[in-house]
Amino acid sequence: MAKCEICGKGVAFGIQVSHSHRRSNRTWKANVRSVRAIVNGTPKRVNVCTSCLRSNKVTRAI
Repeated sequence: MAKCEICGKGVAFGIQVSHSHRRSNRTWKANVRSVRAIVNGTPKRVNVCTSCLRSNKVTRAI
């Protein structure tokens, strides 16, 4: 699974608990997008989570 190259957010692991309290492992996957961004003055494809995109931590290349 992809990981955000800005903040490092990736897959989180935990336990899903049903109503009858049966427990099973599950994962939460980060909302990661592949976007063209300006890195060191040149456009480059990077994997970035949507929270970093919304907070303007990435400069999008047009």
